[in-house]
Amino acid sequence: MSIQDIIEGKKQWRAHVARVKALPPAYRIVYKEMQKYLFKVGPVSLSDGSLLPGIVDFFEEGVAAGKGVLELIGTDVAAFCDDLIKDSPTYADTYQESIGGEPRAARK
Repeated sequence: MSIQDIIEGKKQWRAHVARVKALPPAYRIVYKEMQKYLFKVGPVSLSDGSLLPGIVDFFEEGVAAGKGVLELIGTDVAAFCDDLIKDSPTYADTYQESIGGEPRAARK
């Protein structure tokens, strides 16, 4: 990774954060909770940069439609996040495999 890639990544992250700050307060609170949850147990591919901006896109559409954030995602933020990443390997799956257990996808 070159220095130019790092600089470009920072620019993209700052633009993303600015979009989040432009959301109404209720949307920002829910987004922050989703972000914390996804950073903790989220998909290994979270760093590819498409999931979080996609959530902001979804939220911006909800704001434009005049809907409340809980109308969009329901009252269980973790369940909504789990549904978003249900087909992606997560850090929790990787850890489970490392200690000799079955990953989440194999248990179903």
